[in-house]
Amino acid sequence: MDIAVQAWLLAELGKSTDMADLEQRYQRLGSGRAVAIEVVRGRLAELRGQPSTVSVTGVVSVSYTESIKAYERQLTALIGGEPPAPDDPDDELAGDGFGIIRLVERPRR
Repeated sequence: MDIAVQAWLLAELGKSTDMADLEQRYQRLGSGRAVAIEVVRGRLAELRGQPSTVSVTGVVSVSYTESIKAYERQLTALIGGEPPAPDDPDDELAGDGFGIIRLVERPRR
């Protein structure tokens, strides 16, 4: 994993993410996007496995529903290819650019 992929992963997953874990996942999966998707899916699964709301009447109330929604949005964006990762393959057909078609007049008969 090069420095650009490492920086992209830390930007997507947070600075407190364990780099040794990310390196092992990158060796196994082969792309930064796949690593980010796997980590976000794991975090989402952990949150879904816990109660989404904890409330003690008159003392405290904690809700994780917005965190779950945020992870779901991040996962959807990553699967959709946003933001672009440094090691994403170049796909000329998937770009938002435009092509040029040259029209040439045919000779008349």
